[in-house]
Amino acid sequence: MSTSTTKTQRASSADCISLTNDPATLRRHAKSMRHHVLRMAQVVGQGYVGQGLGIADVLAVIYFSQLRTRPNEPFWPDRDRFVLSIGHYAIGLYAALAEAGVIPTAELDTYGADESRLEMSAPETTPGVEMTGGSLGHGLVQSVGMALGLRLQNRDARVFNLLSDGECQEGSTWEAAMAAPHHGLDRLTAIIDCNNQQADGPPSRVMGIEPLEKKWSAFGWFTQRVDGNDVVALLAAFAKARESTGVPQAIIVDTLMGRGLRMFEEREKNHFIRVEAHEWEVAHRQLEETP
Repeated sequence: MSTSTTKTQRASSADCISLTNDPATLRRHAKSMRHHVLRMAQVVGQGYVGQGLGIADVLAVIYFSQLRTRPNEPFWPDRDRFVLSIGHYAIGLYAALAEAGVIPTAELDTYGADESRLEMSAPETTPGVEMTGGSLGHGLVQSVGMALGLRLQNRDARVFNLLSDGECQEGSTWEAAMAAPHHGLDRLTAIIDCNNQQADGPPSRVMGIEPLEKKWSAFGWFTQRVDGNDVVALLAAFAKARESTGVPQAIIVDTLMGRGLRMFEEREKNHFIRVEAHEWEVAHRQLEETP
């Protein structure tokens, strides 16, 4: 593809999701997405509810202030890529895709069902899903490959990769973290969700990963750390990341598992939550009462 072709390849705003930097609008999207998460979890009575609730603010900012994509053409070649490395966060991704109009909201009721497109770990056959994220530790690797491929194709698309604090225990993550600055992939942004919880307990007990900021910086990334449930702080972090040139960007986000529902925020073990039938009405009510 020639350089002259590239200059005309930039996407028009037609048919793309309308983006905004208005915090109130983004908070409304996040709350709506949290209701979508509850809706899906209620179908099966259990699931990765805490993660879906905790990451809603981050996904709202990515999908409605950062990501260039077309709801009716989710695999449009010039789209920005959002890569979910943490497959079991699919419940949060589906909520974002429904909120953005990529998948029908009614389809959320099929979450986890046989032959549903909405499996508990997101498959790349689902519209808007860029990779199958079952085994952890591969998302950043694939994101580096995507960023390289887009550059070779002379496309100006960006790649956003959401990975977990637990994935920072994986060697493949750090190999990719070393490769991205080497190749100058400044259209790649890694978002590391630090909710201090993995299947076997807090990462500090399983295998310590701190100090994350110093580690990502030492690997050559422009690095920031913010409250992942603060929309204003997230907007500022993504704005600074876009201003960075020549190197990839890492945004470490500290999130609260179960954010928005006291009944889930306060559970000692909330990596995978089983919810009693009578608790759903309480959950929806608490969510409505949360600012």
